[in-house]
Amino acid sequence: MLTAPAARDLTLDAASAARSSRSSSRPLDKTQVKKLLDSRNDREVLDGLRRVTSMMYRNQKTLPLFSSVVKNVASPNLEIKKLVYIYLIHHAEQEPDLALLSINTIQKSLSDTNPQVRALALRTMSGIRVPVISQIVSLAIRKGAGDMSPYVRRAAALAIPKCYRLDPSQLPQLLEYLSTLLGDKQYYVAGAAVAAFMAICPERIDLIHKHYRNLVKIIVDMDEWTQLSTLRLMTIYARKCFPRRTRTAKNKERSAGLHDFYGEGSGASSESEQVVVLDPDLELLLNSIKPLLHSRNSGVVVAVARCYSAIGTPAYMKTAIGPLIALLRGAQDIQQIALFNIVSICLTCPADFVKYATHFLVRATDTEPVWELKLEILTLIFPHAPSHVKSLILNELEHFSRGSDKALVRESVRAIGRCAQTDSATAPRCLHLLLDQITSLDGTLAAESLTVIRHLIQQDPSAHVATVTRLAKNLDSATDPQARATIIWLVGEFSGLNGEDNIAADVLRILVKDFSSESELAKRQIVLLGAKVYLHHLNRQIEASQSQSQPQSPSFKDQAPPSSTSSPKLLEDDPAPQAKLWLYLLHLVRYDTSYDLRDRTRLYKALLTVPQLATLMLLAPKPAPQAPSPSEARRGYTLGSAALVLAGGGGVHGLKGYEDLPGEEEEEDEEEEEEEEEEEEEDDEEDEEEDEEEDEEEDESEEESDEDAQFMRSA
Repeated sequence: MLTAPAARDLTLDAASAARSSRSSSRPLDKTQVKKLLDSRNDREVLDGLRRVTSMMYRNQKTLPLFSSVVKNVASPNLEIKKLVYIYLIHHAEQEPDLALLSINTIQKSLSDTNPQVRALALRTMSGIRVPVISQIVSLAIRKGAGDMSPYVRRAAALAIPKCYRLDPSQLPQLLEYLSTLLGDKQYYVAGAAVAAFMAICPERIDLIHKHYRNLVKIIVDMDEWTQLSTLRLMTIYARKCFPRRTRTAKNKERSAGLHDFYGEGSGASSESEQVVVLDPDLELLLNSIKPLLHSRNSGVVVAVARCYSAIGTPAYMKTAIGPLIALLRGAQDIQQIALFNIVSICLTCPADFVKYATHFLVRATDTEPVWELKLEILTLIFPHAPSHVKSLILNELEHFSRGSDKALVRESVRAIGRCAQTDSATAPRCLHLLLDQITSLDGTLAAESLTVIRHLIQQDPSAHVATVTRLAKNLDSATDPQARATIIWLVGEFSGLNGEDNIAADVLRILVKDFSSESELAKRQIVLLGAKVYLHHLNRQIEASQSQSQPQSPSFKDQAPPSSTSSPKLLEDDPAPQAKLWLYLLHLVRYDTSYDLRDRTRLYKALLTVPQLATLMLLAPKPAPQAPSPSEARRGYTLGSAALVLAGGGGVHGLKGYEDLPGEEEEEDEEEEEEEEEEEEEDDEEDEEEDEEEDEEEDESEEESDEDAQFMRSA
């Protein structure tokens, strides 16, 4: 229960606070503000400081009030001290001389009985960016590192990077203070120390050795932002200090059955496989951070996933997939960042995401970057999914390929093509879906569908002759220039099949009738089609002439004259329909307005005078195009980094400031090392035996030479 005087004071304070809040909305000139700052009443001084702070953050000039504000630094009121310190940090660089006058008062606050005042004074002193006071700041950090209050020790840890930026020569002393703070039992002190460690000396891993287990145990209790620093530190530490070890485990050792007991095991049981052996300290880390997967901070969840992907095993990585999927329930920006990281993981282990396929279905409220990533994930997990999930994904893609959003239509059609390329069993259904789209009135849909169909046909050309014929029949209904050009190119690629019965010449005959009204893209492909049709005709003539001019028997050598068809006929003298179509097309192009089309046609005409060279250039087999996942460029980037989101946006040299994780050390298998040592010993023994044999042979040869010499002397 509150007494009457206490209630009265509380009411007066509330009324004055309300009055000050109403009065603070009215702007005052600097003279009136200075009068408030010079008042002896704490409420008026506090009101004046609030007005100054408001003016300061509205980019108004408050530097003339510096002396009036700083003289209140010795006030016993904590609220006044806070506002004065904020003002002092903001203007210390502009008025270093006046700021130095308040250093003595701030130093006195370091010995205050209130730990909040001591921590605030230390924070303010380290925030005054005047190099002259670097020694004083270092001494203040030393005093704060040994303070009884963990609140002050945390402020000392956070002041270390500021002091280092102020004067890098203070690094040796700062490392001593940092080593002490890293071993602090209070989690919020140790977390701040880790953040300072990552800011000034992330390469000094030797300072972490004796504090490793303590940091691992208290990481769960730290605040979210220091957890991020600690997780990155632990990831780097584990990659440098815990080399990945493997051991060869035989299936017989892993699962010994009753038949193995009686010696009746099969030969397959002797097969071996590499098993990852985790260090006990590394396993302690991986198990300790597992509760952080349920953190409310999405950055912590992504950091744990990064830790598992960098130093963990697939089993640990699988436990992080569910919490990453749960981030899709958040805001749009969090969804997008989570999807970038999910795609990066899905590139390496897509099978683990199959059971979450329904979470990646596109919603009406999804933004373009979000549904692009969702479609990509659906295509990545498609070849690993069961039949009912594949059917669900294809139905989803078919639905969006018939929508009104052109960007979504384009991506859906491309996704269908990637599904067909990765899973040959569903390729016929995907091709059927795409063929239904080529008669669409939407030019974008038809063009994208034909582009994907072309990629699928090039995967196995011999199996899609009927498909090309069907496309040629739909040429009249195709109105989009890109769609018509794609169909004409496909007809040209198949113009060499079935000899004279090919439809290419007939398609060319139909196209040249309305050549002048075609688009630029279609005209280029029509000219290329005419060149290919005529080239196939020339090749058939050459083959026929070679078959007629084969060597005959000696008795008829003098009777038969050489064949007159040893070379193809001239274009103007050739009565074949293919030659007449090509000649007519040359006349049409001669008067076309496009100089590029005229130049291309001259090139083809000159090239066709040498059929062998034209065959190499125009009829060469085309490599089957591949449609990789759009996020292949992001493969290898660290999870949770900005470079993962902006992959490709940093130019040739990448994004400035991106640092990859250090390389992971590996230890060879112990059994392999022993085998290598045995082999080396055997090689050494063989070398020694060879040396001994050579020495014996040399001795024998010397003895023989001595005997010969004696015989010669006696002779």
